[in-house]
Amino acid sequence: MSYGTASGPATGGVGPAGGYDKPLPKITPLNKGFWDYARQHQLALQVCTKCGDIHFPPGPVCPKCLSDAQEWRPVSGRGRLESWVEFHRAYWPGFAALLPYRVCLVKLAEGPLLASTLVGETPEIGAPLQVVFDAVTDEVTLPKFRRAD
Repeated sequence: MSYGTASGPATGGVGPAGGYDKPLPKITPLNKGFWDYARQHQLALQVCTKCGDIHFPPGPVCPKCLSDAQEWRPVSGRGRLESWVEFHRAYWPGFAALLPYRVCLVKLAEGPLLASTLVGETPEIGAPLQVVFDAVTDEVTLPKFRRAD
């Protein structure tokens, strides 16, 4: 997925007049389904309707059979923590107030890997995770992960 940047002061992600000042995803025709579902607080993955392969990131054709018959389907939002890193430097001003913050790699129950933000306490590698959603603008809701109950 490609990302653009919204600008603003270092205020923990809230810029002028309450605007969001961290990088935002660039929504394209290819990834629009992912972001549409996220706004509804559902995690969705691209699925090939020909062979059934579930994959992420999205592509114009199935990476398994090369069919262009793709659709977005909601998934469980559950997975396991594969890895994580804690950032102690703000590469964008909007992250300064959040230092340190964690980014994780999640192996979704349906198979694909997804990089995201890890919220709450830091679980051990292999721990079960659950998606949570953060509506950062009217158009963008970000999926993040926390330890599953």
